[in-house]
Amino acid sequence: MVIFSGIQPTGTKHLGNYIGAITQYVAAQERGNPAIFCIVDLHAITVEYDPQQLREKTYDTAALLIAAGLDPEGCILFRQSDVHEHTELCWLLVAVTAVGELNRMHQFRDKSVQQRQLVSAGLLLYPVLQAADVLAYQADEVPVGEDQREHLELMRDIAERFNGRFGPVLTVPKQRIPDVGARVRDLQEPERKMSTTGGTEQGTVYVLDEPAAISRKFKRAVTDSGTDIVRRDDKPGITNLIEVMAVARGITPDAVEAEYAGGRYGDFKKATAEAVVDYLEPVRERYTDLRADESALEAMLQAGAAKARVIASATLADVCDAMGVGPRSS
Repeated sequence: MVIFSGIQPTGTKHLGNYIGAITQYVAAQERGNPAIFCIVDLHAITVEYDPQQLREKTYDTAALLIAAGLDPEGCILFRQSDVHEHTELCWLLVAVTAVGELNRMHQFRDKSVQQRQLVSAGLLLYPVLQAADVLAYQADEVPVGEDQREHLELMRDIAERFNGRFGPVLTVPKQRIPDVGARVRDLQEPERKMSTTGGTEQGTVYVLDEPAAISRKFKRAVTDSGTDIVRRDDKPGITNLIEVMAVARGITPDAVEAEYAGGRYGDFKKATAEAVVDYLEPVRERYTDLRADESALEAMLQAGAAKARVIASATLADVCDAMGVGPRSS
């Protein structure tokens, strides 16, 4: 099974990114043949950004992924812009993508409102490049968070439309969303997902936060009326904490509810903070050493890109051949 997923280098990675995506990547190494992970720097330029920061954040992300458990020898990890087949395939897939579909994407509507100077065409075409990222590797499975479900459906539609018109060239991927922790909530506004752009500072727990900062944020976490430590639709705050605790300790939410039945919210928030500190500590400790060696990170990304190009170039050649673009393949 080929597994592929991409992660943006922008923003400081938070607990939601870690649970919803990064831990899935680490687990996928055991199932993927190959497991392919891409730092999508080209996606990052569709909104306002700082060029120097983009380079720095790319190395930050690479170091964090390895610190979390990705093994460059056991998977393919690379920088998107190092493999030109992604952008070439994106342009070819535009031919089977409807403008109306792109206009209806929630992410396009939400992010375009936030742009002060320019709503770029790249923001509109973002999902097509995302489709190219995955389809270039004939991926069977894409581990993502709940917020990417809409993009995965469009990606499947693009692949099916291409195959219907030009023949069975592209693999139609399936999404893999975690059963628990797929949508970690902001600790201050639990009706919203945790986010570095749309969330609150005190409600966002960063992977590299110091233990004291993590404890302080959980201590101030907004809960709900009542005292029951149970998951319910009308208790988004406590439901979020239960799921976070379950993931951090590697147990089920039911087990968390049973253990803390009859307990107090304050004690439960403290226990959740302690579990998260222990959960993230190994990553924080490994990250510092890895990030200090930028030349080693660059060499690793280049090695991954060389492996990725072998696969992506074969897919691009098949797509061009099917579409009648360029010379006929030998």
